[in-house]
Amino acid sequence: MFRTLLLSSRSTTSDGQGSRGHLTFISVSTAVLFLLAGTFALAQKPNSQPHTQNTSAGSVDRGKYIVDSVAMCGQCHTPRDANGGPDRAQSLKGAPVRWQPVKPDPNWPLTAPRIGGTPLPASDEDMIKLLTTGIWTTGAHLRAPMPQFRMDRSDAEAVVAYLKSLNSQQEP
Repeated sequence: MFRTLLLSSRSTTSDGQGSRGHLTFISVSTAVLFLLAGTFALAQKPNSQPHTQNTSAGSVDRGKYIVDSVAMCGQCHTPRDANGGPDRAQSLKGAPVRWQPVKPDPNWPLTAPRIGGTPLPASDEDMIKLLTTGIWTTGAHLRAPMPQFRMDRSDAEAVVAYLKSLNSQQEP
């Protein structure tokens, strides 16, 4: 119907001749639609690249990448040194939360817990549930400023493998 309206709506110039500008518009818009459809179809195609093997070492490496470069857990869970940089010797061993909400929130945590080393703060399955749903062992959603992650299971398993690979620490 839209195309019919475009084809039937000829504009006239001052000399009374009809304009064919609308045909160019249809050609360009049709080409754009085909490009978008093709792009969408390619985006829906499953990734043809092989996955890395889910070996223990590969899983730990992938978990390290997710923790350090994607989720950036150390921003909150690693204490700071005297210069304000992360204290690498205390990586993921828990730290005071450096940010405060703009509006006072009595539920705001004062510390980020230790998440590196064993024992983990919860069972492997509970940690995976946390990372895939954002729900803690109590059934409650995590409090701000903790992001509500929605990782897929393989990423969550890799994160847990990495966290467990760190030096074991007991709670203070």
